[in-house]
Amino acid sequence: METVRHHEGVIEGAGMLARFLAEGDVVVLSGAGISTESGIPDYRGPSGALKRHSPMTYQTFTGDPAARRRYWARSHVGWQTMARARPNSGHRAVARLQRRGLLAGVVTQNVDGLHQAGGARSVIELHGSLHRVVCLGCGDSTSREALDARLRQANPRFGALVATVNPDGDVDLPDEEVEAFRTVGCQACGGGVLKPDVVFFGETVPADRVADCFALVERARLLLVLGSSLTVMSGRRFVLRAAKLGIPVAIVNQGPTRGDDYADLTVDAPLGAVLAETADLVDAVPR
Repeated sequence: METVRHHEGVIEGAGMLARFLAEGDVVVLSGAGISTESGIPDYRGPSGALKRHSPMTYQTFTGDPAARRRYWARSHVGWQTMARARPNSGHRAVARLQRRGLLAGVVTQNVDGLHQAGGARSVIELHGSLHRVVCLGCGDSTSREALDARLRQANPRFGALVATVNPDGDVDLPDEEVEAFRTVGCQACGGGVLKPDVVFFGETVPADRVADCFALVERARLLLVLGSSLTVMSGRRFVLRAAKLGIPVAIVNQGPTRGDDYADLTVDAPLGAVLAETADLVDAVPR
């Protein structure tokens, strides 16, 4: 496989990417950049939520009741936007490539569920999903929709608030709004602390989930990174493993990534347009 390193432009980039994908056995690793066109900002890309927002850490969430109330108040408002988000052309293109038989697996660092909503199947959610809630006491798992109904009942006026959502599903709210917010506990065990079923900053991804991702990458012919800056090791480790094993890496992202030095192909262009054009090119080739 030839090394291209850097290629700009939707049409040219899609053409190169289609050639890289043609033989199949591709594992996708996606990040927040693939969901920006669905209205969910990323942390470090052009919409740069980290420029204005410090995400909740696991240690703060579990150790500070006031911080938990602040998180749930902000997340309750942000959920209204997350729940309305719809898959974009990038998500749908990944599903098309999967149906075409070119993908051996999909690993996403995102917690928005948009890959599945776009038609992808057997997606490994590396960092969990905002669509589920777990009790830290008894381990009971419930849907976010069910929790939303309970929080709406406890805090009816919060449903009318409008704010800009962050990648982890919360928003910025005035202190007086946060202080008036009422949290709810686990119904299964009678009041246990509820947490979204996502991996917070400072929390460890379950070992079996990481092992499943490594196994996919190690069997792949190509690792395709979509919309991730690869800044944190949680995602970058899979690129490092692929490079160590001599597995080619292709990256589609707006802006540079910390994996570019390991890539055989990088495409710097809007993901939705590049992936949709790539899927069109692939579909045009007879089976």
